[in-house]
Amino acid sequence: MNEQTLQKMRQMKFFGMVRAFRTSIENGSMIQMTGDEMVSMLIDAEWDDRNNRRIERQMRNAKFRYKANIEQLHFDIDRNLDKNQFMRMAECTFIGRKENLLITGSTGIGKSFIASAIGNQACTLGFKVLYANTTKLFTRLKMAKADGSYIREVAKIERQDLLILDDFGLQPLDASNRSVLMEIVEDRHGNRSTIITSQLPVAQWYEVIGEQTIADAILDRIVHDAHRMELVGESIRRRQRNKIVETVESE
Repeated sequence: MNEQTLQKMRQMKFFGMVRAFRTSIENGSMIQMTGDEMVSMLIDAEWDDRNNRRIERQMRNAKFRYKANIEQLHFDIDRNLDKNQFMRMAECTFIGRKENLLITGSTGIGKSFIASAIGNQACTLGFKVLYANTTKLFTRLKMAKADGSYIREVAKIERQDLLILDDFGLQPLDASNRSVLMEIVEDRHGNRSTIITSQLPVAQWYEVIGEQTIADAILDRIVHDAHRMELVGESIRRRQRNKIVETVESE
């Protein structure tokens, strides 16, 4: 009878229940439970299993650059990363308020890792997240215009609770990319949240976008009431390489 029950659970895709029910049979805990305790245990196991699979699916779909989480962040490094501010951002209440976060600083200082850690936490809390290198995203959307999939791609971006645009401003935008950025920003303004990382300070984004009128429109929607993390200091990757060299040379 138990095997028939397990088979039916598998057919109904109650995989959490299958594992919990099989474990309770094997360790004998089932005979010590009342009927309502058994039902509660099975429901909890199935809920946890589905929730964990949903989180894993969200993280795969997000396509993060780094498998980062908030526990991996170092606050002892001198780079102007305020722990209290970061922990507030990691609560992801800014996503519920449809606010943006701008992270600036030199290359290698940890901007992408910080953004990915917040995005990872957002997935855990049930938000839909998409990470994208800005240059690669513009290239992909330009190709999408050519093959007719542009509307579908933009709609996918619009549905994300949190969009992470990484490495913004590596090169000036042409007319096509300005138009794409304006459309993305306009769709998300007041409706969804965006994290943007850049090596350039926000004041220089006007030059990157070009076309003063369009730049004003884009930045007014991005920057207004946005949270900011302005990191300073030397590249962490460079520091780590220097430490390795120093260790080797001292041996």
